[in-house]
Amino acid sequence: MTLRALEREKKGPMSKPQAGLVRTVEDGIRCILAPNPGAMTYWGTNSYIVGQGQVAVIDPGPEDEAHLDAILRATAGEHVTQILVTHAHEDHSPLARMLAVRTGATVLGFGPPEAGRNATMQGLAEAGLSGGGEGVDSLFRPDIQISDGDVVRGEDWQLDVIHAPGHFAGHLAFRMNDVVFSGDHVMQWSSSLVSPPDGNVREFMQTSERLASLGARRFLSGHGPDIQEPEERLRWLIKHRQARADAILDALGTPPLGVEEVTRKVYTDTPAAMLPAASRNVFAHLIDHVERGRATASPELGLSAGFSRI
Repeated sequence: MTLRALEREKKGPMSKPQAGLVRTVEDGIRCILAPNPGAMTYWGTNSYIVGQGQVAVIDPGPEDEAHLDAILRATAGEHVTQILVTHAHEDHSPLARMLAVRTGATVLGFGPPEAGRNATMQGLAEAGLSGGGEGVDSLFRPDIQISDGDVVRGEDWQLDVIHAPGHFAGHLAFRMNDVVFSGDHVMQWSSSLVSPPDGNVREFMQTSERLASLGARRFLSGHGPDIQEPEERLRWLIKHRQARADAILDALGTPPLGVEEVTRKVYTDTPAAMLPAASRNVFAHLIDHVERGRATASPELGLSAGFSRI
């Protein structure tokens, strides 16, 4: 399977929504697709409106005037009180400030983009490593920082906050009854990119196990169709990611191999254009193997290091 291969739902693919139009997901939840399709965003970013009258917007999306206007049209006559951001990637958070200025809403998120990194990832960032893939919204600053166990309320809705690191250190998910807004952690159409220093594969696996145990009926992701069987999807993702981890470890030996060499050995069916993204997933697994004492990095841990199996 290629890194970003489209994985069709068992019950058939959902029809592509039209950007800018409101889709009613179910009572109390609406969705507007942003006009930013791409290799990392599929149809585009899903922005969700929660509640009626007094509403919250989850992931307003990229800085795009047309999308801002679409959200304002969809909430005309209503009061947007909160803007919640799952994570500070450029396809999710930049529109938050513009929407807040227009509506007077408060922006809520885990913290600035670097919040939540462990010591290894922070050290890599300080050494000059930046995330690949969607791009980090370096200017993002929430008005209010929220984290695991917090509750955000409106007149007719309640969102339980779940810290869900893995794809991004400060990634959040939000639970409303038996529906979970999963951001980019789990999607139906593709596995998520885990790109250090913002992504952490061990945390990705831990979060996946936690989300799978919630017993949720439905997941609403940052991109692509709704996930109707979330536990099954998460079990597949866990198995898929573990298989990648094993293959990456098996590829190591002596002499040391670089990240790109390991990528070519493991991602044999991936188009050349997607190999740079695949290499970030490989690097994430190599970091985990080093931290677990299964591999070594020389001369020091980084993208240019050589990796050997212990």
